Amino acid sequence: MCWEGAVRHVEIRPTFEAWQAQARALLGAGVVPGEVTWREDPDATNQTAGRSVARVPRQFIDLARQVAGHGNPDRWSLLYQVLWRLVHEGRDLLEHGSDPQVKRLKAMAAEARRGAWRQEQAEMREVETAGPGAAAFVPANASLAALREAAAHCTGCDLYRHASQVVFGRGPERARIVLVGEQPGDQEDLKGAPFVGPAGEVLDRALREIGLDRERLYVSNAVKHFKFELRGRRRIHQTPRLSEIAACRPWLEAELTVIRPEVVVAMGATAARALFGTDFRLMKERGRLVQSRWAPKSLATIHPSAVLRGPDEAAKDQLYRLLVEDLRLAAQAAA
Repeated sequence: MCWEGAVRHVEIRPTFEAWQAQARALLGAGVVPGEVTWREDPDATNQTAGRSVARVPRQFIDLARQVAGHGNPDRWSLLYQVLWRLVHEGRDLLEHGSDPQVKRLKAMAAEARRGAWRQEQAEMREVETAGPGAAAFVPANASLAALREAAAHCTGCDLYRHASQVVFGRGPERARIVLVGEQPGDQEDLKGAPFVGPAGEVLDRALREIGLDRERLYVSNAVKHFKFELRGRRRIHQTPRLSEIAACRPWLEAELTVIRPEVVVAMGATAARALFGTDFRLMKERGRLVQSRWAPKSLATIHPSAVLRGPDEAAKDQLYRLLVEDLRLAAQAAA
């Protein structure tokens, strides 16, 4: 954040969480919307974590998350203007359908939802027209060791071209609980093992808290190669496309077929979509045990990396408690 006259120039990563962190700080400092300009910077790291100074309707949070996915660079300013008015004019502002800013906010949210739907449909068509993916590389009736060796030679999608190596699951063949994440991160890609980076540290802390021995679990990912965007020397994580998830699914299916776990836990939206379908909504359906084709008891929870992305310590603690709560439920179900 920098000053220029009476105006603050705020640079943020183009995500809801980054905007929320800065908005909280500005709101707490009493900075009016007219004194702020917002600029997007994918490499911004100086996010200022601010504590909530007032409660706002859940509807606004939902709208803000949707608007964050819109491409209009003015969305951050609009969000802060509406937030300021909710706090200083009244929590019922969103009910004023004729208010110009409210109308624009809701219209932008609707456009973002349509754009996300079109993107999902395009990806689904891509999945339907894609080739067999990893299926041709998966040996029949193989052990985990044989699957791991075969996966090292998989070229079922283009992700193998840039990743350092395949990152297959780790753990005993008779594990009662299987944890499935999204994809390897930077450290996992370099070391060849799942959840050995910062997110892995969060996961290990949560497992220790509930008394689960990681050595007795099988830990894997829905996608076995690291997908990233190179920015200078940094490799920035990119969410796998549906077609990439579908291409890699035969490996996950083979792992689960061998292990036949009592409980499967999908960690994060990508893993949940891979296991439970594209209509699965993580935050609405997390923490509930269901029967699935993968195991007698299955559930979804947040990805450990979500804890690291929390906008402030209070939010990180809340997310961490959700993760612990869901993992404890999985442990109880396996027992």
